[in-house]
Amino acid sequence: MRINYNVSAMLANNALANNDNALSASLERLSTGFKVNHAKDNPAGLAMAKRMNAQIIGLGVANDNAGDGISVIEIADGALNEVSSMLQRISELTIKASNGTTIDEDRAIIQDEIEQLKEEIERVKDTTQFNGQNLLDGTFDVKGYTNYDSNSINNVIKATGISTKTPTGTYTVDSITFEDELDEDGDPTGNKLVTDIQLGGDFPAGVKTVPDAQNDFVAENGFVTIKGSNGFEMKLDLNDATDGTVTGLKVEISDVGPMRLQIGANEGQVLEVEIPPVSLRNMGIENIDVSTEKGAKDAMSRMDGAIGFVSRVRGKLGAYQNRLESTVNSLDISEESMTAAYSRLMDTDMAEEMTQYTTNQVLTQAGTSMLAQANERPSQVLQLLQ
Repeated sequence: MRINYNVSAMLANNALANNDNALSASLERLSTGFKVNHAKDNPAGLAMAKRMNAQIIGLGVANDNAGDGISVIEIADGALNEVSSMLQRISELTIKASNGTTIDEDRAIIQDEIEQLKEEIERVKDTTQFNGQNLLDGTFDVKGYTNYDSNSINNVIKATGISTKTPTGTYTVDSITFEDELDEDGDPTGNKLVTDIQLGGDFPAGVKTVPDAQNDFVAENGFVTIKGSNGFEMKLDLNDATDGTVTGLKVEISDVGPMRLQIGANEGQVLEVEIPPVSLRNMGIENIDVSTEKGAKDAMSRMDGAIGFVSRVRGKLGAYQNRLESTVNSLDISEESMTAAYSRLMDTDMAEEMTQYTTNQVLTQAGTSMLAQANERPSQVLQLLQ
């Protein structure tokens, strides 16, 4: 028996220290609810969990973004519903003004109401907003620019009606010849008659202008539409251009315009919402005048196009809304599944941990008792010295 070094006590003390550390760790896991509280607990698991947590937070924000997008579309659609109602009223008035029993004095009164309705449509277009951003004035339309202005702000060819599927870049119209279209009385109809148009080689194969009537391209309401496969579409607004031939017209399509909704937690997971300008010009009814029977008949023929235009815009917005609602459902499922995976990595199994805690507690108590016994062993040497 030796008294200088109590090896038995050292062994008991080491075992007690280890059991006490295990008991402390178990207490920490039980009190925090996490089984990974420090990087040393599970380095790889902690790295995975932190990435998952960032993803979960991002999915929650993306879900909110999609909800905001739905609100934007609901506001725009509500405003367009009123525009549709006003267009229906204008259509009724043009039909009334076209009737042979209506005299010019009546048509003048009808024209006054139409002017008020037109002003209200423009007001709705200019003032419909979400979070301070205009929705219906073309702010969120694909932007296109041309190089033709003939040194006059009032003599321009504009690019508009560009679809989101039209690749960005610069397109060249080699030449375009147009003039005012005249009716049978020799009066301008307000349309442009395009007698020739040659598209450059930088346009995709298969694009064409519509409508095409035996190589005479009628620019409906002053617009020439160029369409192609895979959703390629753009319009050239000739309303403010002087008659003649324009050569080398360059149309630059930018990648800005549509509202980009971040509907995912990662870069590039966006939905572009395109809202064209719902203006009288785009609807082709900017200059309708029913004060004469001829003008009333012309206006009546244009109203179907205007109503159809708004209906198409509303249909596109409805498709966006359906897609966003599906996105919200998908994000909910992804967030739920990701949270479950994060929980498996980070959360403590309380029943299992309580079992381990009880074991460590018993071992700690046993170690304390054995350390006391080991410390008593050197005193037994005194019996040999008596």
